[in-house]
Amino acid sequence: MPLKRRQFLLLASLSAASFIGLGTTRKILTASESSHLKIPQDKGYDMASIPNGKPLFRFVAIGDAGTGETGQYEVAKAMVRYHQDHPFQVVTLLGDNIYTNGEIEKINTVFEKPYQPLLEKGVKFYACLGNHDIRTENGNRQVTYPLFNMQGRYYTFEYDPVQFFVLDANNNADWEKQIPWLEDQLKRSQTPWKIVYSHFPIYSSGLYGVNPELINRLTPLFKKYGVQLYMNGHEHNYERTKPIDGTTYLISGNGGASIRPVEPSELTENAASTLGFTAIEVYADQMFIQAIDTNNQVFDQAIIRL
Repeated sequence: MPLKRRQFLLLASLSAASFIGLGTTRKILTASESSHLKIPQDKGYDMASIPNGKPLFRFVAIGDAGTGETGQYEVAKAMVRYHQDHPFQVVTLLGDNIYTNGEIEKINTVFEKPYQPLLEKGVKFYACLGNHDIRTENGNRQVTYPLFNMQGRYYTFEYDPVQFFVLDANNNADWEKQIPWLEDQLKRSQTPWKIVYSHFPIYSSGLYGVNPELINRLTPLFKKYGVQLYMNGHEHNYERTKPIDGTTYLISGNGGASIRPVEPSELTENAASTLGFTAIEVYADQMFIQAIDTNNQVFDQAIIRL
């Protein structure tokens, strides 16, 4: 569903970003093309090609995965196949880890069994809480579940050269404590790459659209401290935005739940309604993003440069 005009005007006023619509194009922009489109202060994307050399760090992102149904298991199998040729150390879980009501009793079916081959290889999963996850005991048993590696409802962890900042963006989140914590952590961060994730979209062309509350709360900090990537689920599809004030917004909510349609809008660089996962390789001066479906076919790729 494209952004309505009033949504887009609100987006522009809140983010101070100017967009010129590209219709439904899925072309990956070069830096010069991004400049021509007058996206302020942004370097844009290079035409993506596989970088030379070994990445310093590789990880995978999935959201809305924990159904225990066929779709989740197909995505998990594709992740295992990808790991065989491209070993990764980490999976970021973008929320709704246990459908439908966050019942920890389902953890074997919706997590331990589908990802067992990866867990046996030492891959670590780092979860955030989605709206379905807090329906039972406010998600507290997920926070303390060892294999989710959560250090609280919001927390940070680091794998050189990237630091991750994991947020609780649910409707009962404690923003009075969380925002000062986030700013302090971003200010103290020494890594060149900074990635923030939660379950909820900030900019989206899907069912939920843009989120003015999160735009106001978070995007000024992203711009101030140079956050290159924000990731989320909640939308049951895939979308990657153009850079907005230096930050790319990546939706990877296609990890197992029923897929929903998404139509590219003014903010979209690429979007797809297909099950899959996102693989991200981090180098010293660039980050290589690939969206991969259940047949291990790449359906989107881009490079973000420092």
